Amino acid sequence: MRELRIQAVGAQGDGIAEGSFVPLTLPGELITAEMAGNRGELVEVLEPSPDRVLPPCPHFGVCGGCAFQHWDAKPYLEWKREQIQFQLAREGLETEVLPTFASSPPASRRRVALHARGGKGGARLGFKERRSWNLVKIEECPVTHPKLVAAFPALARLAAPFLEHPKSAPTLHVTLTATGLDIDITGVEAKSGGLSADARVRAAMIAGEHDFARVTMAGEMIYMARQPMVKLGPAVVSLPAGSFLQAVPQAEKAMVEFAVQAAQGASRIVDLFSGVGTFTFRLAEIGGVYAADSSAPAIAALKGAVGTATGLKAITAEARDLTRRPVLSTELNKVDVAVLDPPRAGAFEQHVEIAKSKVARVVGVSCNPATFARDAKILVDAGFRLERVLPVDQFLWSPHIELVGVFSR
Repeated sequence: MRELRIQAVGAQGDGIAEGSFVPLTLPGELITAEMAGNRGELVEVLEPSPDRVLPPCPHFGVCGGCAFQHWDAKPYLEWKREQIQFQLAREGLETEVLPTFASSPPASRRRVALHARGGKGGARLGFKERRSWNLVKIEECPVTHPKLVAAFPALARLAAPFLEHPKSAPTLHVTLTATGLDIDITGVEAKSGGLSADARVRAAMIAGEHDFARVTMAGEMIYMARQPMVKLGPAVVSLPAGSFLQAVPQAEKAMVEFAVQAAQGASRIVDLFSGVGTFTFRLAEIGGVYAADSSAPAIAALKGAVGTATGLKAITAEARDLTRRPVLSTELNKVDVAVLDPPRAGAFEQHVEIAKSKVARVVGVSCNPATFARDAKILVDAGFRLERVLPVDQFLWSPHIELVGVFSR
């Protein structure tokens, strides 16, 4: 047992004290912790921070989904802003980092990943414990949309047929769409022959009883009553199975509007790592858009949605691996604005090509401040100026940070 004074909160959300890390603690607090190496578990808060608040969820502290329910909103949001400033400073970059946009109110998350395990009386469904493979059975979640929470018992029933093999550890990726719940299930043992015909029939019957829109297994159709649909700007998109979608509509709206504002006046725009068109359709209200993404189903969905909207400039779309085959500087020389929303690993190769091009403005969207800063350095070294960055609190009470940055030559 050690007594520690917490000095700061680190990038993963743990309190830092004398080179040790203790979760669920806040700056300035005096605590006792059980230590194993440099990692500890909180035993008691001897002197609480004035910013400590009562967590709204009974699962907090055990469930690994949230890290900051005990922290008052103002310092929590400022911490996210400071994390971006820190990563930029590591690359020698300075800019205006705006106050964190609190875009994700409680009960707003439309996409969750629920883990299933076998148990007496059927499947147990929930989230993983902090730093553990153990499962916390979740019956309420203040982050998640009430329609998803209400479906937890039905989703537990659906999970049961996917547990027929002892090595299966299903994860239900559930998305709330305009036409109902879309569920893609991964983690089912495949080497032994995959899911049996009987289990598939039982899963389809359960899906029908609970009026789910669609159930797929790693993209393979198990059941569909209705095509899952989402509205992205002026367009209505048919979601491919297992496709990426921003987790919170309010956060999506904030990021898209910030990008659209930065792109005003452009006649030729590229939307790279476009997915199903989160930014594409709003950008096409300004100028012609070339959209590219490595997912062929996402690009097919984007193309299929073009006809659902009116008043758009021309949209062309291509399935293209932008890591192995980035859009070249010569292809970008007639482009006014480039918008990028890469995965967590960033888009090093694509930024190198943009840096060599004549593109006048870049809008970078990121869920990883470290790789954003690394890629931003490429542009700044090539003569761009990082004008401003908007932090977006999409993942409420978590250490994950979304941001949008605007660059101009």
